[in-house]
Amino acid sequence: MFLNPSDRLRKHSLVRRFLPRVQEDLSATYTRNLHKWLVIAPLIGLLVGVTITVVATVILREMWPAVLGYYLTHPWAIVPGLVAGCALAGLLMQQFTPDPNQHSTEEIIQSYHEREGAIDMRSFPAKLAAAIATVGFGGSAALEGPSIYGGAAIGSWLWTRIRSLHRFRLEERDRRIMLICGAAAGMSAVFRAPLTGIVFALEMPYKDDLAHEALLPSLIASVVSYMTLGSFLGSAPLFNFAGSGMYTMHDLLWSAVLGVLIGLIAMAFVITFRRLRGAVVRCRVQHWIKLGVGGMLTGLCGLLFLQLYPGTLVPLGPNYEAVDQILNQGHGSLELVVFAIFKLAATAFTLGAGGVSAMFVPLFLTGGAIGIAFNQTVVHSSLIALYAAVGMASFIAAAYKTPLAAVVFVAEATGGHAFIIPALIGSAVAYAISGDASVSGDQRLHEGSQSHSILKIDEGDSSISSAC
Repeated sequence: MFLNPSDRLRKHSLVRRFLPRVQEDLSATYTRNLHKWLVIAPLIGLLVGVTITVVATVILREMWPAVLGYYLTHPWAIVPGLVAGCALAGLLMQQFTPDPNQHSTEEIIQSYHEREGAIDMRSFPAKLAAAIATVGFGGSAALEGPSIYGGAAIGSWLWTRIRSLHRFRLEERDRRIMLICGAAAGMSAVFRAPLTGIVFALEMPYKDDLAHEALLPSLIASVVSYMTLGSFLGSAPLFNFAGSGMYTMHDLLWSAVLGVLIGLIAMAFVITFRRLRGAVVRCRVQHWIKLGVGGMLTGLCGLLFLQLYPGTLVPLGPNYEAVDQILNQGHGSLELVVFAIFKLAATAFTLGAGGVSAMFVPLFLTGGAIGIAFNQTVVHSSLIALYAAVGMASFIAAAYKTPLAAVVFVAEATGGHAFIIPALIGSAVAYAISGDASVSGDQRLHEGSQSHSILKIDEGDSSISSAC
């Protein structure tokens, strides 16, 4: 019987001997089916990039510049404007979501640990609209909340759409991976910092561990979402300031001291915020009323600060413009400290009352103000940007328990790559000094641990989610 060349090759003794071993090696090599992420992760990145581009355009280019300009020329409008915006956000959450207290970063962490990455998409539009109302009308928050939530929700939703396609061989555990992958893409796009998005999303679920399994898809999705947003809004760093590598050993020592100071301040703020948040959730008042009161108190913070220090610096809104102001406009140390106090208070009132967003930028900005004031009062160095960068990274590391993301974010978003080493020192010290205090009540200590924050507050049988 005549055999074709391929049949003869398969029947060859050497082929029959070694082919099973080759198949075994290939099966072991591709056991995780990583190549599926080469298709899925770019799709997540593209969808998230487009979504965050729309959100950023609405808030940063349409709403906030107009609202800020009106507030600065008509300070009397600050309080009613904040009350209206926050009350609107509260109504949206109350009417269109099953639990108005659950949203933003905290919902993603909870979903990762307790619901296998599942997100209820029925409330997705309402939560994004509530975030736009919270931030766009001047709530002391920023875009990372809706960006992380929106990206993670898209990743989780996409899992339900494509799991029936057997070629991708999606498993139940892949939903958690796609959740983190989407969160990384959202963070990467909104801050135009792909490495920050990757590191923050991997650090986010834990206080001292990483979501290692999401590394490859997060990397791919972050780059794609960054490029997508950049094609519409540009890719320049958001907070560009000049940096110099000419720091000394004394600057490193002072960075550690600044880390101690910020670690203590961050710990006090986190404890205060968690207690306030718990009290608000337990309060038996309609959600929109709580948020209206929070908006009033937030507005008073902005109004009082402008009465003390008239100008364009105000502790309200996403505050991206404030970074350049505190760095380059020569504000005095007392003004910067007062600004930091009012910014923290406004953030606590906005998010503690249930505002829909997160506090990454408020903490970043507060740390920068404290760092510059510390330099001007104690160190008297000409490297103002160095101490601003150390303060920024230290506050994020201490309050969010994401030291790597804090340093990477400062490097990427500010262009201050020369200050990575001082920022690492300050962040490590602040992280250690602040202990386990975290703005997220659902972060866990490490993979497999059931430990939650010592400040986790229970209401009956259900845990309270913070607006982080």
